[in-house]
Formats: sequence, structure tokens, C-alpha cells
Amino acid sequence: MSLDGYGAGPEQSLRDPLGRRGKELFGWFFGTKTFQAMVGGDGGSEGVDEAFAHRAMDGFGAFILGRNMFGPLRGAWPDDSWKGWWGDNPPYHAPTFILTHHARAPIVMEGGTTFHFVTDGIHAALERARDAAGSRDVKIGGGVSTVRQYLRAGLIDELHLAFPPVLLGSGEAMFEGLDLPSLGYRVTESTATDLATHVMLGRATTA
Repeated sequence: MSLDGYGAGPEQSLRDPLGRRGKELFGWFFGTKTFQAMVGGDGGSEGVDEAFAHRAMDGFGAFILGRNMFGPLRGAWPDDSWKGWWGDNPPYHAPTFILTHHARAPIVMEGGTTFHFVTDGIHAALERARDAAGSRDVKIGGGVSTVRQYLRAGLIDELHLAFPPVLLGSGEAMFEGLDLPSLGYRVTESTATDLATHVMLGRATTA
């Protein structure tokens, strides 16, 4: 997320999946060992950024994504040709539930990822994802609107935010109108590297 509170840039398109200048938010991630493995590369950095990158993708039994995380298309699906940004082997390797207003048959991809399209809201998606994940965790993978909906509902137990030294000026505002302390969230961890400050939020528990 940018220092001025944007989790993605404006004007998402096929050319700019993260919106204009959105890639600048992920400079800390692209050089890590985890990201290089995701794109079929070798090597990559170790250290704190890699540790957070690994935590961000490892051990989840299911994922939930908003429609815009799956692709730039809006409205009814024109056909079945679009299968995501990631090619034949997406990085999820688990059942992945896409929030949408437009029904579509599941898509089975390589590597264990199956995209399921959920038209009846965030609670239904979470219930299905929990069933699919079994004893493993469910990750709310974004985008900003999806994270905001689950935060507002108090359904996120832990949230990782990476703040690179970037100002976007406009885009998708993450916390506008949200009172996180009143929703039970507090900072549980903060670690800085040269590329980003990693902050973990967690739900406050009562004794």
C-alpha cells in the first residue's frame, strides 16, 4: 500500500493490472525468492522481504479474490476465453473463489488451482472457501474493495500491509471511512527493510 493509503493505482487495464503505477507498490516483492519461483525463475532475495512474501502465499487452503483481481473485464462475461492474468498455472494452487455479480462455470487450471465464481456475496464466498480449506487458513487476496468489505464485516483475523516509499496521489483507498480500532484491529508487528515497512494488523481478543 502506498504511504498515502492507496492499495492500487487508478484505471486498471490489461496493460496495468494493478492500475497506473500500481506495480511500484510491489517492488519489495518482485525480487524475492517466492516471487521468482511463482514466475518460473531461479534465485531471488532472502531476508525479511522474502519471509513476508513466503508468509503471504504459503500454507493456504483456499483463496478469495474480487472480480478485478481476476481480470480487467467488467459486466457480463463476453465468453469463456479469459482465465486470469497468470497463464495456465496460476500461483494459488488451491480452490480460489472469485466474487462477481455474473455467474460462470468453474475453471480448472494447472497446479491445483480451480476458479469458482460466487454471485451471492462475501459471506457465501467465505463459507465455501472455509469448507474447501478444511483445517488450513483462507486468504482474502484482494483487491482493495474486497479487503474493505471483509474488514468492515470483522472477518479478517490478520492483515499484512507492505508500505514501500511510494506516493500514488490517487487510486483505490484502503481505509477511507473505516474505523479499524472500533472494528477490533490493532498493530501486532512492524518490521522495516530498505524496500518496505511491513505491518501486521490483528483482531484484538478479549480475556
